[in-house]
Amino acid sequence: MLKTHLLHPDILSALGRAGHGARVLIADGNYPFATGAHPNAARVYLNLAPGIVSATDALRVLATAIPLESAAVMLPDTGAAPAIFAEFRALLPAGMALQPLARAEFYSAARDSNTALVIATGEQRVYGNILLTIGVVSSQD
Repeated sequence: MLKTHLLHPDILSALGRAGHGARVLIADGNYPFATGAHPNAARVYLNLAPGIVSATDALRVLATAIPLESAAVMLPDTGAAPAIFAEFRALLPAGMALQPLARAEFYSAARDSNTALVIATGEQRVYGNILLTIGVVSSQD
């Protein structure tokens, strides 16, 4: 029996195959799941209905299951940070900053061969996408 909060078998399998430097994309309901990430990335569809499962729900669980090295977000053309970014920051390890990327840069980073997993959510808030880089397990983990 698993003791972690993360129980989804396909997500666990993909994370088990990923390592330091691999990326995990948590994508909102507007993201192009099929074309917006590397073709070899595993895809898990948690988008049951609008708003279910949210991007922050997915991040809350993933943040307890894997070491995080960095996190990137897609910044709107206006440059204004959407409210969901504050929620992302609150769920990330203390002191971890969000790396803002322009839309084209974000898509390019998500399409990189290091993207091992795409989690499609039902998130309805705009710019509710976050690209996580897996870190290393420390002796304190």
